[in-house]
Amino acid sequence: MLSLLAFFAFLCFVITFLLLWLLEPGVKRVVWSSICLVVAVSLTENSLWMTRMYRAFSYDGNRKLSKGVVEGLASYVKALENGLIFDVGCGSGALTIAVAKRNPAAKVIGIDRWGKEYGSYSKNLCERNAKLEGVDNVEFRREDAVKLDFPDESFDAVTSNYVYHNISGINRQELLVETLRLVKKGGTFAIHDIFSKGKYGDMQSFIRELEDMGYENIRLIDTTDGVFMTRKEATKYSLSHSATLLRKRER
Repeated sequence: MLSLLAFFAFLCFVITFLLLWLLEPGVKRVVWSSICLVVAVSLTENSLWMTRMYRAFSYDGNRKLSKGVVEGLASYVKALENGLIFDVGCGSGALTIAVAKRNPAAKVIGIDRWGKEYGSYSKNLCERNAKLEGVDNVEFRREDAVKLDFPDESFDAVTSNYVYHNISGINRQELLVETLRLVKKGGTFAIHDIFSKGKYGDMQSFIRELEDMGYENIRLIDTTDGVFMTRKEATKYSLSHSATLLRKRER
């Protein structure tokens, strides 16, 4: 589908290019035709990029990269019977549902603000997806990750996938603290994101700060060395520095 869009985008601009060449005189013709050709190439490259991304990330694609990340992240999250799990920035509900499947005796709450930049995602979509998967131990709410409306230590486990790097105008380490305050002492958190120094600062220093706050056995697991993806894939899809900030539940 996306390949066809790329082809038609290029075709339309080629036709426009030819019309301008025929109808516009002299220098003006050359300028407009050149602009048109640049735009055509740019649109075509963007469409091809989107095609490659779709094939790599879609659950229906060849690589199924998103599914591998979601299932891998969900495998870290285990809660006791009647436990409560929290998924920040649930989007379409994929991670929330995957975690709920692995923890059928627990309840999983997924939250998102579902902003206009992600117009295809919504609470209704999450609920439909959960129903299609036969999952009923989930709940979806509209909340903002910047200020979560839950008391401290509300959840046995907290998870999130590629959310915080998208939030601008805020210190992301402080944002993580706002999320991690919801985890019960001895509970699990598995936060997967792009932990580059430019986005998060010094994560090793931050981990030491978390340890000083009473969080123990924290690891930052590189997920670009074959855990969820290869380094080549991470570079290709602008996912370098992807990692999981992980603390597993104490037995």
